[in-house]
This record gives sequence, C-alpha cells and structure tokens, in this order.
Amino acid sequence: MVTIKAENLTRKFGALIALDHLNLEVEEGEIFGLVGPDGAGKSTTMRLLTGILDPTSGEAWVYNKHTVREAEPLKESIAYMSQRFGLYEELTVLENINFYADVYGVDKDKRQEAIERLLDFSGLLPFKQRFAGKLSGGMKQKLGLACALIHTPRVLFLDEPTNGVDPVSRRDFWNILYDLLKEKVTIFCSTCYLDEAERCHRVGMMHKGKLLRCDSPDKIKKEYNTKTLEEAFIIVIKEYEAKEEKK
Repeated sequence: MVTIKAENLTRKFGALIALDHLNLEVEEGEIFGLVGPDGAGKSTTMRLLTGILDPTSGEAWVYNKHTVREAEPLKESIAYMSQRFGLYEELTVLENINFYADVYGVDKDKRQEAIERLLDFSGLLPFKQRFAGKLSGGMKQKLGLACALIHTPRVLFLDEPTNGVDPVSRRDFWNILYDLLKEKVTIFCSTCYLDEAERCHRVGMMHKGKLLRCDSPDKIKKEYNTKTLEEAFIIVIKEYEAKEEKK
C-alpha cells in the first residue's frame, strides 16, 4: 500500500524554489529518510506533506488523504515531530503527554493504558514525574516522540529528530522506531547524519530543492562503488553541480 505520494510537488517563496517538482512514493511500514544539507528542502517537504504548507503547484496524498483538500482529517492519521517540538519544560513528562492527549482528543477511558505503554516503550516510565526541562537531550526527544504517538498515528513525520543528540541516545531512538514498524507505522524522517540514514529502508538525496537520487542505501552504495552513503552522496552532489555548470 502506498502511504505517501507526491506528484510534481513544488513550493516557491518569492523567487526561491524551496522544493522543485518532487515525485515520490513511500510504502506502508517503510522507514524513508531524506538527506541533504541545510536549505535542501527537507523541512519544506515535511510541511507540505503534513498539510502545514500549501504547494505552489503539484499535489500530495498521505494515507489516502489529499494534503490540501483534506488537511484537517489528515491530522487524525499522522504525527509531525518538528525540529523544535513544543515540549513544555515547566510540566512533567506525564503532564506533557496528557497535554498532547487532550490536544489530539484521545478518549480519557483509553488514555491511561496508552500512556503507560508509551512510557514503558520509550524508557521514560521511571522519569514520568520529572520536569521536561530537567531531561537530557536524548530523553527530551523520546518524550517528544511519545507525545507525537499518543493518538496512534499511521504515518510519523520526524524532522531531524536526533540532531544534537549523543550517539547512545540516537541508537536508542532508532531502536524505538524499528519497534514501531511491527505495528506497520510508516516513518518519514529527515536527518543530517548519513550514517543514520543507512538505517532507513530507502533514502532520498536532496539538494537545492531537488530530489537527486532515491533508492535503498545498499543499492546507492553499490551503484557508486562506495563503502558509505556519505561518499555516495558527495559524488551525487558533484555530478549534479557539474551538469548545472554546463547549462
């Protein structure tokens, strides 16, 4: 089942083309990663697919809902964890999750079981009464994920979720994501860590608003005869820049 589909999705900000005719399909239960430098169009893509931004042209569907015409019902099926996810530092871990449960309209009769499951799932159960402001960077990211998952979304959008997080916390975070696949949750994430992108089923390499390459990490490395995805990405960028210079 195709969970995310974009057809010629384009977004302009004045003369700047932030996203240039994106065509993409992501399957249910897949971890799809967007990689690229700052300004490549990763966050813009996220905002378009989650219905936060309207495209200048083109269309997109997420979980069979049009991102513009059905933006409101779309929110019931997705969760979006932005780079600056809105945790409230003066609230405890438990109070933050309850707040988002209220925002998403989670039934109070079923809420307690869901919260206990998420606290255990994320390893936050021993810290449920700790203020969010007192958590480490890695624990804040786990709390953000727990808040995003409280309404049981089918598609999870994560915009550089482990940026600035220590390697151990990054590993723990990805272990949680892999556990979500057992429930057939589709995960669409962006990352600036190319080693982290190798954990994805497929990756899309972006540069200057364009999707330059899209395939599994192993196939991309084999195609460019490299040991790492980072080496392959450098080659892809250089090839693109060389073509642009000849125009």
